[in-house]
Amino acid sequence: QMTDLIFTERELVQSLKEYIEAEEMKLEAVKSWANKLDMLTHASTSDPEGFLAHPVNAYKLMKRLNTEWSELESLVLQDPSDGFISNMSVHRQYFPDEEDEKGAAKALMRLQDTYKLDSESFSKGKLPGVRYNAELTVDDCFDMGKLAYNEIDYYHSVLWMQQALRQMDLGEDAKTAKADILDYLSYSVYQMGDLPRAIELTRRLVAIDPSHQRAGANLHYFEQLLSKELRARGRSQQEPADERPIQLDTYERPKDYLPEREVYEALCRGEGVKMTQKRRSRLFCRYQDGNRSPRLLLKPMKEEDEWDSPHIVRFLEALSDEEIEKIKELAKPNLARATVRDPKTGVLTVAHYRVSKSAWLEGEDDPVIARVNQRIEDITGLSVDTAELLQVTHPKYSRTSHTQKDEPDAFKSLGTGNRVATFLNYMSDVEAGGATVFPDIGAAIWPRKGTAVFWYNLFKSGEGDYRTRHAACPVLVGSKWVSNKWIHERGQEFRRPCGLTEVD
Repeated sequence: QMTDLIFTERELVQSLKEYIEAEEMKLEAVKSWANKLDMLTHASTSDPEGFLAHPVNAYKLMKRLNTEWSELESLVLQDPSDGFISNMSVHRQYFPDEEDEKGAAKALMRLQDTYKLDSESFSKGKLPGVRYNAELTVDDCFDMGKLAYNEIDYYHSVLWMQQALRQMDLGEDAKTAKADILDYLSYSVYQMGDLPRAIELTRRLVAIDPSHQRAGANLHYFEQLLSKELRARGRSQQEPADERPIQLDTYERPKDYLPEREVYEALCRGEGVKMTQKRRSRLFCRYQDGNRSPRLLLKPMKEEDEWDSPHIVRFLEALSDEEIEKIKELAKPNLARATVRDPKTGVLTVAHYRVSKSAWLEGEDDPVIARVNQRIEDITGLSVDTAELLQVTHPKYSRTSHTQKDEPDAFKSLGTGNRVATFLNYMSDVEAGGATVFPDIGAAIWPRKGTAVFWYNLFKSGEGDYRTRHAACPVLVGSKWVSNKWIHERGQEFRRPCGLTEVD
């Protein structure tokens, strides 16, 4: 939908230019009338009787006042904006709303955290792999900080208000007043526990706007708190405020509900990947004919090991460019907010931490989908008759593919058992970010267009292999498309026989 909005905006700009052109033509016509009549009235008022002595002048005066001034009035009353307003009304139903804008701002902050990027990197467009430069103004940075502030997220509020102040101090023009930036920044810094800096910033605010309704009271309150703290420590004088600019590591980011978030984010940055030389020596590449599948005998798949245990493999040339474009074409009209399965009810619901959109495609939708399903069966040797539909998505979430012990009824309604394996097609290259990471084993798999990765979610005993719990890293620069096939237990009894031990 966002690519559609790009073309919508271009159409609105064209409509706006047409309105401006019409308005300019109208003003030119009015200006021409005014100039002509200015000269005429200058002559007529200098000698009214002599001017009207000419019968043509008398006639033209009657004509102008009876007809032509009415025409001019009609011209002035014309509104060239009607076409532009009508066009706006047609497209407004597709415009993003306040929640969309808020979500986009939070996405920037999520990228900032995951990839450890300071606010200036975003503000000045200093991102890896970018083809089009984009910068944030003082007002943009202020709006980012204000949104974080309203969400009681003082950590990000400080980072973005500080960036707004830095750019303003360097001379950038803005609609936002410096007093407003200092007001939000000083209180956010106080909330982060930095009283000396909060006092210094509030003093700057009072110096700029002595009549500010909160600044004086806040300054008095902050100074009292600091004095109390100093007395509690047995000290009489405060240390000067830290004059160094606020950076990402100046304050500690508040902990959230995901205990392994730091491991996940490190893997997304390519840090902490447990790919040792010993492990690498156990990885190989081979030709895969799907246990002599007739469709793969003459053109076997190229298979590469990505990880040894659990065994994760990548298939090269799994999808052609034509197949990718067809899958995207089929999916786009059906994209909807992705869901997760409620562990208690087994019902699919929207979750705030899963913000991707997805579509489900059946083999009957198009011969390409049927062909892709058949190829997955040929490569893996597993039946796809009981598999879920092909899911096309922009993933940004953390999950396990199989059901866990505390959600035994998640797939009960399907009657096909648990998700035994995952086949993940990468349908785009990504300039920066977008890896699939496995926090429990320290693995990171990077997108490569046209390739697919495959792993088993269950041991042969049917027990879940929790090492395959994985997460998709947010895309920093670029666009990520994947199509996913979850293969279920039923139908695999003779294709992947049960093991004799729990972790076999």
